[in-house]
Amino acid sequence: MSNNWLKEVFGGEKPIIAMCHLQAMPGDPNYDATGGMEKVVEEAKKDLLALQEGGVDAVMFSNEFSLPYLTKVKPQTTAAMARVVGELMPFIKVPFGVNVLWDPFASIDLAAATGALFIREIMSGVYASDFGLWNTCPGEVARHKNEVGRRDLKLLFNIVPEAARYLADRNIEDIAKTTVFNNQPDALCVSGLTAGAETDTQILIRVKKMVPDTVVFCNTGCRLENIEKQLAVADGAVVGTTFKIDGKFTNAVDKARVKAFMDKVKSFR
Repeated sequence: MSNNWLKEVFGGEKPIIAMCHLQAMPGDPNYDATGGMEKVVEEAKKDLLALQEGGVDAVMFSNEFSLPYLTKVKPQTTAAMARVVGELMPFIKVPFGVNVLWDPFASIDLAAATGALFIREIMSGVYASDFGLWNTCPGEVARHKNEVGRRDLKLLFNIVPEAARYLADRNIEDIAKTTVFNNQPDALCVSGLTAGAETDTQILIRVKKMVPDTVVFCNTGCRLENIEKQLAVADGAVVGTTFKIDGKFTNAVDKARVKAFMDKVKSFR
């Protein structure tokens, strides 16, 4: 896939996709049954508005606090996320995507229900992970996208899953090359070890060099002090933790941090 779609979806080059991390959902171990879904919606709305007012190019809604994650999520998770995005729809002013961790089929279903323009998932490969043996079926994923009438949905393939390692001993160049050949992803996402962990610029360089005609996103660990270096290589970035109060994963979004980051990006983009 060529890079042309970035402009079409995000309105420009080198987009910053901000994560809007949703609180734990019904059934999740950390779900706040007292606050209920009203609280989940309220927290998501605050974060969404802070991200948008800070100037991000797009947002991606994910059930980040559904830890520990499932590779086949429960129906109530997708349903709860659809409620959140549905209630926020009047307030969403930028392109948005969804990410039901870690289930590409649920992500596609949610995109079909909400009109999301893109998803990010683990859609190819087999991994030994903190969540157990992690298998995928990219052929089924591609067909499911068509079945729900979303041929236009952009698929962002995470090829370095957090908390996981490819089961076969393959280097990142080979993984990038065969993932692109077999699956024609709209983008490859390159990550660090966990959410907020810096992505190795050298790995970004190696991936981009191997698949120059495919969009490559820096997927974790982008901060004010390294974003210029990362975007010198990557075609865009997915940013979450650094936008939070004190740069802490579990905190709410800090509009001032978002604005400082985006002002810097806009100064060199």
